[in-house]
Amino acid sequence: MSTLKTLRTRPGVPSATDPAARSRRSSPRSGHRLLSVLLWLVAAYFVLPLLWLLIAATKDNSDLFSTFGFSFGHHFALWDNLHDVFSAGDGIFLRWSVNTVLYAGTSAAGATLLATLAGYAFAKYRFAGDRLLFSISLGAVMIPLTALALPTYLLFNSLALTNTPWAVILPSLVSPFGVYLMRVYAADAIPDSLLEAARVDGAGEFRTFVQVSLRLLAPGMVTVFLFALVASWNNYFLPLIMLNTSSLYPLTVGLAQQQAASAAGGGSQALFSTVITGSAVSVVPLVVAFVVLQRFWQSGLSSGSVKE
Repeated sequence: MSTLKTLRTRPGVPSATDPAARSRRSSPRSGHRLLSVLLWLVAAYFVLPLLWLLIAATKDNSDLFSTFGFSFGHHFALWDNLHDVFSAGDGIFLRWSVNTVLYAGTSAAGATLLATLAGYAFAKYRFAGDRLLFSISLGAVMIPLTALALPTYLLFNSLALTNTPWAVILPSLVSPFGVYLMRVYAADAIPDSLLEAARVDGAGEFRTFVQVSLRLLAPGMVTVFLFALVASWNNYFLPLIMLNTSSLYPLTVGLAQQQAASAAGGGSQALFSTVITGSAVSVVPLVVAFVVLQRFWQSGLSSGSVKE
């Protein structure tokens, strides 16, 4: 008993009643609380606008401007709004949806394929000018898309490709960030010894890439695809300057034109609730894409941690 008292009173041994020791023990807990608060704030920053959009889609025009944003209106008008969305302009919303799926899906698939090929080449091959080309690709990330809008329009106009789907799809195939991401991912995901073993077995470079490397690159490809899909789906400025026919518009430009018509008409065209409901509907395919592709993403990331 005397030995225990001596240890408690020895210099350098913290006591249970020492305020400094209690503060040191509670400091990690305080850090966790602060981190939790920050995470909740970030989650609220992203979730609250989506929640407002979903609630606003259930209101009619009068409730939209007369009730609180995060409360439901006096009438549940979701089904009426959905009917107006798909019937306005002789069903032009459905046409815009098909255009968006075509533009975003083709652009995302093409950008993923090109970024995978380029990133794999930069990571696993050494050739003249490889560092220079990768530096140029990396530097292209810093260039804002608005700075390239006018040169891109002039180029496509000279090729008579404006006001066509190619004017939206072809520029979206270039993804400098995707090339950088796949280069970094391929450098770590594919061991050089595995490529050498495939070459010793007589496999050519293309066969090695298709049968060996692509499986290991799948999680990175899904990541690039999701980034490219979201960027193409939400693209507004490029279709705005490239297209001038309403039937070729994607959802972003089409809904913006409806909103402009409502604002310019002074309320004569009451399309505010229609535009908001259309915006809510346009989010659904992205959510479905993330839910479906997430399992491939997670399974690919965890497959390398299991060894037979």
